[in-house]
Amino acid sequence: MFPTILLAFLGCIYLHLKKQTSVDQFHSGLERKKRDKFVALRKPMLVKGPLGIVTVTEVIFLTMFMTLLLWSLTNYFYYTFVTMITPQSAAVHRDNIWEARLNSIAVRLGLAGDICLAFLFYPVARGSSLLAAVGLTSESSIKYHIWLGHLVMTLFTCHGLCYVIYWISTNQVYQMLEWDRTAISNIAGEIALVAGLVMWATTIPAIRRRFFEVFFYTHYLYIVFMLFFVFHVGISHSLISLPGFYIFMVDRFLRFLQSRNNVKLVSARVLPCDTVELSFSKNPMLMYSPTSILFVNIPSISKLQWHPFTITSSSKLEPEKLSVMIKGQGKWSTKLYQMLSSPDQIDRLTVSIEGPYGPCSTDFLRHDSLVMVSGGSGITPFISIIRDLIYLSSTSTCQIPKMTLICAFKNSADLSMLDLILPISGEMVSSFLDIQIKAFVTRETELTHNRNIIKPLCFKPYVSDQPISPILGPNSWLCLATILSSSFVIFLIIIGIITRYHIYPIDQGLNKYTSAYKSIIYLLAISVSVVATSSIAVLCNKKKYNYTKNNQAVEGLSPLVTESSPQQLLSQSTSIHYGERPNLNKLLVGLRGSSVGVLVCGPRKMRQEVAKICSFRSPKNLQFECISFSW
Repeated sequence: MFPTILLAFLGCIYLHLKKQTSVDQFHSGLERKKRDKFVALRKPMLVKGPLGIVTVTEVIFLTMFMTLLLWSLTNYFYYTFVTMITPQSAAVHRDNIWEARLNSIAVRLGLAGDICLAFLFYPVARGSSLLAAVGLTSESSIKYHIWLGHLVMTLFTCHGLCYVIYWISTNQVYQMLEWDRTAISNIAGEIALVAGLVMWATTIPAIRRRFFEVFFYTHYLYIVFMLFFVFHVGISHSLISLPGFYIFMVDRFLRFLQSRNNVKLVSARVLPCDTVELSFSKNPMLMYSPTSILFVNIPSISKLQWHPFTITSSSKLEPEKLSVMIKGQGKWSTKLYQMLSSPDQIDRLTVSIEGPYGPCSTDFLRHDSLVMVSGGSGITPFISIIRDLIYLSSTSTCQIPKMTLICAFKNSADLSMLDLILPISGEMVSSFLDIQIKAFVTRETELTHNRNIIKPLCFKPYVSDQPISPILGPNSWLCLATILSSSFVIFLIIIGIITRYHIYPIDQGLNKYTSAYKSIIYLLAISVSVVATSSIAVLCNKKKYNYTKNNQAVEGLSPLVTESSPQQLLSQSTSIHYGERPNLNKLLVGLRGSSVGVLVCGPRKMRQEVAKICSFRSPKNLQFECISFSW
């Protein structure tokens, strides 16, 4: 486990030092030249297919990983068929040679599955330094978790089927119910496999889309899966796969601690397109990058459901406010919209959050121009980008790229989302705008809804509600490095003491100690060390950086539309086209500039179309980035 924990620790230190770097220094001309060398590696190489949009870099690493896996399997099978299994060795166990080989193949398939399992939990650790250090986010890495999950379950299912066939052919069906005291526990492996198969079955697209809650809740079986996996192979062997799970446990417990607090919801805006914007009070110390997401839980709708939403505000432009936009597309979001749009206005709403989570830094300033392509509610991450660039243009000497927003909507009512692009104090930033908006309404030929009808709401937070604050304080990466290192050291100390004074006197090096008991001791030691260090770190930061504001001050954040609206400020640079779809090929091909950033967020077909235009065969100046929140 040590090498991975060390890498995570060093990643935290690197990110902490990187955070101290000034914007001007970070985006110097020399830095831009260095980054431009890797433009070709970020271009899409595969656009359509079961893997979705895959860049050149992802294809290279995927090829390397599959080569490792295939080399391991080939080496294992060669050892099985040529070196290890002979008629003489099979006769010792009274097996036919094919039965002995099947037994050996089953073992090798399990070992190959362990390789995939070792990487499975890294992509879902939302606050992991390993992801952030290489420029990845949890939402962009979900597809890696999906790929690895399919590989893990394919190999483990084949592993289990091979053993079932072997036991049946050799009249050893009783082995399926065996729980060996000091060696491999077969029944524990079967329980882990069944839990994995249930999770795997709910990932089928038809089930996941129609019954998302079933998919979501069954994934908590990962606890059963990992617990009985450890019981199955023993703690010593499972430590190969536990480093990723260890980092995930730290992240998961920190999320649990953050979700225990209710946050101050101070205002909302209800749009005519079944969309609401929620605004929370925020600690000015909390800084996040554009395109970050926030997980929201509203107990009055569902106590167990957590949903991710893109943050539309800028932590620089709006230091004491954090806003998210929620489009009514499912049962949960529709119920929220109905609740807020009802004539019976509510005064309070209890909300818990996890996050924000997003990229450690953004490189939008390295582009000469920035083209953002969105479909429907996919406009939300671009709102935060525009607001962040507005702040930089008014406070920094950096050259701000020219912005073009190409957005497609189904109905004219959706045009009201454009009114969220600027903050309420739009007059402050109007002179710094350099943006062109090209909006397309695909299902209507003329304006049929009044987009100016926006209903503002003000809330009276509970006394116990708190502003959204960084769970680990302003130096969160340094604090996370402390948690990882100290918890691992405490784990080693606990295990060293228990082994020396409890396990070894019984075991005496003769493998007498019950394997399940030893596994439980190790898992409890890991849990105690993670819980203790994380809790102490959170409490210390909460005490040191406690931030409170009285309700009157917070109510000043309420978006009461009394001044000139963002719609008026943007009207001169906005063109609206009814009854047509955007011709993306015409709009993107031929764009001038040495570096044109092309960002897309929307339906799959739109993402694929833009990726095809910006593929590795396209002009070198088009630099593609896909923002997808397909959870």
